[in-house]
Amino acid sequence: METPLTENIAPDRTPLDLRGYEAKGGYAALRQALEMGPAAVQQVVKDSNLRGRGGAGFPTGMKWSFVPMGETARRPKYFVVNADEMEPGTMKDRWLMEGDPHSLVEGAILCAYAIEAEHAYIFLRQAYELCAERIGRAIAEAYEACYLGLNIQDTGYNLDLHLHVSAGRYMCGEESGLLDALEGGRAIPRAKPPFPQTAGLWGMPTVVQNVETVCNVRHIVAKGPEWFKGLSLTEDGGTKLYGASGKVRRPGLWELPMGTTLGEILSEHAGGMIEGHKFRGCLPGGASTSFMTEDHLDVAMDFTSPPKVGSRLGTGTMIVLDDKTCPVGMMLNVEQFFARESCGFCTPCREGLPWVMRTLEAIEMGRGKPSDMDILDHHVAMIRPGHTFCALAPGAIDPLDSALRYFREDFERHITEGGCPWR
Repeated sequence: METPLTENIAPDRTPLDLRGYEAKGGYAALRQALEMGPAAVQQVVKDSNLRGRGGAGFPTGMKWSFVPMGETARRPKYFVVNADEMEPGTMKDRWLMEGDPHSLVEGAILCAYAIEAEHAYIFLRQAYELCAERIGRAIAEAYEACYLGLNIQDTGYNLDLHLHVSAGRYMCGEESGLLDALEGGRAIPRAKPPFPQTAGLWGMPTVVQNVETVCNVRHIVAKGPEWFKGLSLTEDGGTKLYGASGKVRRPGLWELPMGTTLGEILSEHAGGMIEGHKFRGCLPGGASTSFMTEDHLDVAMDFTSPPKVGSRLGTGTMIVLDDKTCPVGMMLNVEQFFARESCGFCTPCREGLPWVMRTLEAIEMGRGKPSDMDILDHHVAMIRPGHTFCALAPGAIDPLDSALRYFREDFERHITEGGCPWR
């Protein structure tokens, strides 16, 4: 099984320097792309069926195709790497940035070249200090080797790549909120249209991509779209970084073929549940996804299969719920996070999520009433896409919706027994 994303990552995650990275084939894809031209690079990525690995799964090549190209296009154009990674339960991008920073730098250059961008940014959360150190060193080495700067590799292409370390917050995972923060403002989502591809950073054409997405591009350029599609078990091309946390024997991350089943990830790679604990369900792609249960262990973890059973792939990093962990307490923890991270722009998110949080807190602490279930059901019905300005609040409600569907008796027991049975 090929693992292109992690093939350069040492067990201790000590990254390759420029010489070591070049010895492993690094920057060969960039030299190849500079000969192909931007349009050809876009087409190769489009043909590969690469879909965004940040959670939404939008086709990458199609996203690039919306950027105005050619001499008449508005300039400057920008490419931005979203390395904020604030999704609870998710640290897959950190693994790549710490272990193979040159792969991210080369991928960012390739993506910027594909849309004819003159400036690129890596938007990194402040807590990732080791990532900042290693990415900064890789960028400096790339400048010294003429992979960045003026007249890259004597081709006439110019690109400056900047590392932007941000205070970060969950809203920066939404691309327009990230752009507001990059401009120096509050992270608040923008009205669409216009979309960032035509009016993004400082009103100019911009593409924002997730770290894992960007790291795939050099392999696609070097080996071709058919090779990339051949790595997958489904129509979605490539491999995927899957993870598991919770009461499993081997919590961690693994690069596996896209479409690996939930059951295989849980049993073969995470090692199953630790002794004395049973699997009840999991949030399969971070805290903003809906529960999947024992009935879903045969579901392929790609972008098309989980929605058929009411969930999403998300980031592909599951948070496991066992039979000795209170689902109400788990949901309280989740909703506390999302209520805190709301930008406060729209009423359902600003008012609704704290209301949900306080209701769950009352149920968990033994102050719950039967009418509280109606309150939760009401919010589940009302905080939906189309009712809010962005996807934060619907993403916060999805896990609660599924918890009420699969574990409703646990919520009701808290109310009838006057507190949490797990305490």
